[in-house]
Amino acid sequence: MTADSPISQAFVKLGKFLLDFCDNTKQSKTSWNKKLEQQIQIASQQNAWFTEDNIHFALKQWGTLLTKDNLDIWLSGYTKNKNQSEKIVTIVMAGNIPLVGFHDFICVLLSGHKVLAKLSSNDKVLLPFISEYLACVDSVFKNRIVFTDKKLQNFDAVIATGSNNTGRYFDYYFGKHPNIIRKNRNSVAVISGDESNEELKPLGEDIFRYFGLGCRSVSKLFIPEDYDFANFYEAIYEYNTVINNNKYANNYDYNKAVFLMSNFNLRDNNFLLLKEDNSYGSPIGTLYFEYYTNLSKLKEKLKADKKHLQCIVSNTSIEGTIPFGTTQNPSLNDYADGVDTMEFLLKI
Repeated sequence: MTADSPISQAFVKLGKFLLDFCDNTKQSKTSWNKKLEQQIQIASQQNAWFTEDNIHFALKQWGTLLTKDNLDIWLSGYTKNKNQSEKIVTIVMAGNIPLVGFHDFICVLLSGHKVLAKLSSNDKVLLPFISEYLACVDSVFKNRIVFTDKKLQNFDAVIATGSNNTGRYFDYYFGKHPNIIRKNRNSVAVISGDESNEELKPLGEDIFRYFGLGCRSVSKLFIPEDYDFANFYEAIYEYNTVINNNKYANNYDYNKAVFLMSNFNLRDNNFLLLKEDNSYGSPIGTLYFEYYTNLSKLKEKLKADKKHLQCIVSNTSIEGTIPFGTTQNPSLNDYADGVDTMEFLLKI
């Protein structure tokens, strides 16, 4: 597969539009720019977690990815069967961060199928706008994208993303169809204790981008025994303005009260709670941590818990880790849960 198809070319044009929109030096008051500005305002009003800064960040990331070179590199690893029939693929979108289901969306369209999308009530503005833009670039999209809030029916395959609870419902409801069903995942950071302040600073982006609501957001630290938190606190201090968001502050205050009433020992820098806990998924405004004594044993633990983890950030020798500050910058071949969405779609 290559990026020479009309659909691929339309995504390249979309990428350029998004990058130019996010670049203040290139912004022009075109009708599409004005409409996107309006949709961003509406999205942030409907969902207070979707700040304009976070929406712009998401748009810029996709603008950066959707280039002909990037699409060529990604698609070159796949071969499309010319005899494969066109299918209708239902995408049940999550709504935890802006455009969280967009990768599934482009995979379905680039693989030659049609999208039947059920949007989350938390993120129902941005993707319809992008679909409208694509249809303007190439009318082929008008018959390939359908949004519905009704009961899902007349589809051939499913990609559904939700929590562990909704995942059980998805298994029951969609089990008879070819499917990818995604459940809870979390990301962690492994700290060696030898990091400099400058090396740790990017970790703040992994923790606080999207207020920690994404599966790629770091929700837990693994730290050596007798670790001095002072360096960590100093490194992330520039993110202290996160507490100015009312929803984040309310969650921070609530979780702090609950933990204190339960007599849990907490570390607190007035915008992030640190709680020792064996779990991976920490609540908003909180970061769990766990001590380790042996890096080899920690490697074994993380390998055994692979199905629960999305990203591991570290400068240690643990296999599969990525650098601090990069969790929210996935490439086109970074698939959620490690399941190759494109390969799945090309075989249905």
